[in-house]
Amino acid sequence: MSAEQPIWTPSPFRIADANLTRFMAFAAGRGAPGPDYDALYRWSVAEPAAFWAALADFAGVIADRGSVVLENGDRMPGARWFPGTRLNFAENLLRGPDTEPALVFRNERAARRELSWRELRAEVARIAAGLADAGVGPGDRVAGFLPNLPETVIAMLATASLGATWTSCSPDFGIQGVLDRFGQVAPKVLFTADGYFYAGKTIDSLAPIAGVLAKLGAVQRVVVVPYVADAPEIAALPQAVRYADFGRPGAAPSFARLPFDHPLYVLYSSGTTGVPKCIVHGAGGTLLQHLKEQLLHTDVKPGDRLFYFTTCGWMMWNWLASGLAAGATLVLYDGSPFHPGPEVLWQMASEEGITIFGTSPKYLAALEKAGYRPKERHALVVLRTMLSTGSPLAPEQYDFVADAIGPDIQLASISGGTDIVSCFALGNPLLPVWRGELQCRGLGMKVEVWDEHGRALTGERGELVCTAPFPSMPVGFWNDPDGSKYRAAYFERFRGVWHHGDYALLTGRGGLVILGRSDAVLNPGGVRIGTAEIYRQVEQLPEVIESVVVGQDWQNDVRVVLFVRLRDGLTLDDALRERIRRQVRASTTPRHVPALILQVPEVPRTISGKVVELAVREAIHGRPVKNTDALANPAALEHFRNRPELAA
Repeated sequence: MSAEQPIWTPSPFRIADANLTRFMAFAAGRGAPGPDYDALYRWSVAEPAAFWAALADFAGVIADRGSVVLENGDRMPGARWFPGTRLNFAENLLRGPDTEPALVFRNERAARRELSWRELRAEVARIAAGLADAGVGPGDRVAGFLPNLPETVIAMLATASLGATWTSCSPDFGIQGVLDRFGQVAPKVLFTADGYFYAGKTIDSLAPIAGVLAKLGAVQRVVVVPYVADAPEIAALPQAVRYADFGRPGAAPSFARLPFDHPLYVLYSSGTTGVPKCIVHGAGGTLLQHLKEQLLHTDVKPGDRLFYFTTCGWMMWNWLASGLAAGATLVLYDGSPFHPGPEVLWQMASEEGITIFGTSPKYLAALEKAGYRPKERHALVVLRTMLSTGSPLAPEQYDFVADAIGPDIQLASISGGTDIVSCFALGNPLLPVWRGELQCRGLGMKVEVWDEHGRALTGERGELVCTAPFPSMPVGFWNDPDGSKYRAAYFERFRGVWHHGDYALLTGRGGLVILGRSDAVLNPGGVRIGTAEIYRQVEQLPEVIESVVVGQDWQNDVRVVLFVRLRDGLTLDDALRERIRRQVRASTTPRHVPALILQVPEVPRTISGKVVELAVREAIHGRPVKNTDALANPAALEHFRNRPELAA
């Protein structure tokens, strides 16, 4: 595929049928310009109050609406959205037709369950009644230590219906990792499963949660979801009750309408450099932002089957749950995406009629390395969009999706983060997809790329910033009464401007290329290099499964050190090192070429699957790595310590 040609172009039918096309016509009556995305984008950031009000009306948001859309719109932080409006998040997610499916659950053991909208509403009402009976009300916290089960969605919606605040982490967190998170927010009720399945193994959750509860004094009730056993033994857990015995069957639904910025979620930063930040997100901002992203940018329609491979410890779980507000059926999956083999998610996609399939570059790379070509084995006739996030998507992965999954599938790389529980850059059903680029900046998000002096750049690398307020900015951080930690996290680099911490490039087409995290940028000889630029080249080699690249302090400068994990049975030799160097040099610059290339048996990652470059950098310098409980495989760091090749 030529770099001068898009890898995907929407058909005239796709454009005509898109929610975004309908929104353009709708917004024209509110002062928006004609049917052109660039013009619509410019209007959305120039007239934010008009745009977000139009979106709320277009999406049919249920609320007691106030007359003001935006107060203090020139302040960041300090802006207030819809200050007189009151709404309930769960009420807006539970509007589907009674008999249609709302949730479909599958796991690696071929289990399947389905809940209709009527059944989902009844279960949410039952669990909400149980929470209310346990004394939960607006402002209280409810926590989930759960796999990606229907009960997890139900517990979250029940919590939100009361105006309480939901927080969750996946059950593969260790005891200290859970305490570092839930210990800060002191949940009144905690939901846990008895265990979970992964890669053919059954893993117990009751022993670790007992260890957590021994140190987590605030919990007044524990609700145990039976998953790996029909009747798990819960006597050892204080104040525990089985899920089936919790709540009041037949309870009437009730939704507490509260201020727009009332706390809905507490999400957590990765915690690899210290105790995780507790990021508080408001109900209204989360709802509006997700409706915008799903209705307009992802083109989710009622009846769509929406799937994202995620755990409950990643913000994409929260994003997926909001698909209910767009009328989609959520497809939930628990287990390994490669057990019993690479076919498992694609068999599910075919059997369930998944129309929108969300994943990560790591998964796509593993699928390609395994030589698996889904289109040759599965009928994916209704799959129209693939989403990818979690790390930058290499240009070659666009080719792989088109060749091995389907040329008519829109591949939308999206990027944002836990900090905003949403995206700065997204897909667009009206625009072509260019390999290596995120299609566009999100509507209402005044995203720019700046140099170190705060000058806007196009076609050059710099810092991704957002120069105007947006509704899904955090309400604040937990236990940060004066907001100082919040301001320090996002507004110190450029005063009054959101600095996201991504190193990026804005193309002349209006697309974005994400080059890695700013704090992991390499700086040999004073030249800034995004780590993704190197990964894109190295991981094309068939011998390389994955890699991590860091900068090592060296002779008053920085040298680039690359670590590679190779296919089983292979050993890194000088010939392969030279091939790696040639690959990097040919497609980037001599500055990108690693000074050292070393082999490791595994690469450390967070529990949500992200490579932890900063932890590796600390390890090779002999410095302690804080909070290794945030890592899925903390022992992997030992492969980077005390390497004789790194000695001065």
